[in-house]
Amino acid sequence: MLAAKGVKVIALRCAGFNNVDLEAARQFGIRVCRVPAYSPEAVAEHAVAMLLTLNRKTHKAYNRVREQNFSLNGLLGFNLHGKTVGVIGTGKIGRAFCRIMLGFGCQVLAYDPFEDEELKGLGLRYAAFETVLQTADVLSLHCPLTAENKYLINRETLALMKRGSTIINTSRGALICTGDVIEALKNGHIACLGIDVYEQEERLFFKDLSGSIIEDDTIQRLMSFPNVLVTGHQAFFTDEALSQIAEITLSSLRALNGQEEPDADVLLA
Repeated sequence: MLAAKGVKVIALRCAGFNNVDLEAARQFGIRVCRVPAYSPEAVAEHAVAMLLTLNRKTHKAYNRVREQNFSLNGLLGFNLHGKTVGVIGTGKIGRAFCRIMLGFGCQVLAYDPFEDEELKGLGLRYAAFETVLQTADVLSLHCPLTAENKYLINRETLALMKRGSTIINTSRGALICTGDVIEALKNGHIACLGIDVYEQEERLFFKDLSGSIIEDDTIQRLMSFPNVLVTGHQAFFTDEALSQIAEITLSSLRALNGQEEPDADVLLA
C-alpha cells in the first residue's frame, strides 16, 4: 500500500526495527533507515532511576510525606554497592548502563555474543546467559527484540534467577513473557519489576487514558502490584535524545534524497 502511494523511504525515529518487514520493503523498493544510537545515556539513566525508585521506594515516600506521614514502615531497601548486576546486551545503551553500575560499586556480569573489551578493562565480566541469571541480584535488559529472543524471560529462565531478585526492562516489551513474570511476582520469586516497555503498549502508551476503562487485564494486574513500576516508554525522552533523533533522521533523508548511502548502521533496506 505504501509503495502504491509512491512512498520511497520509511524513516524510523528509533533504534528498533522489529515492526518493519524489511524483506517486503526491499521487494517494493522502499528504503528503510533508523536511528541506531541517540543519547544511549538517556535510556540507561532511566533504567537506573527505575531501579533506585523500586529499591528505595521514593515514589511511595513522596506520596506518604505529602500526607504528613513520616513513618519508615515499608520503605526498607538495600545497598546497591557490592550487589551483582546482570546485564543482557552491552551495545551502546547497555554499555552506558554498565558504566553507571560500575560507578555504584556493583559487580557487573554481562551476556552478549560480542564482548566489549573496554568494559572488561573497567571490571565488567562476561558469562553465559544462564550464569548471569543465576548470579544477578538485579537483571537489566538492553538487547533488541528478535525472533530468537522473544520471551527471553519466561517461566524456565525466571526459575534460574535468584529468589528476591529485581528485573528492569527498558528495551522491548516482548522480551518478557508477562504472564510468567506475574506468576513469579505472585509467589515472591521476583521481588521487583520495573518496565518502561510492554508487549501490548501500542494500545496504551503515548495516550491519555485517564478517563477511560482500560480493557487490558494484564497491564492492570501488573500495575496492582506494589513492587512493580511501569512508565510509558519515556526512557528516551530527553532534550538531548530528541535533538539527536531529529538530526540523524534528517541526515539520513538528505543522503537518500541525494542518492547517497547513509551510514551502514543507519540503513536497513
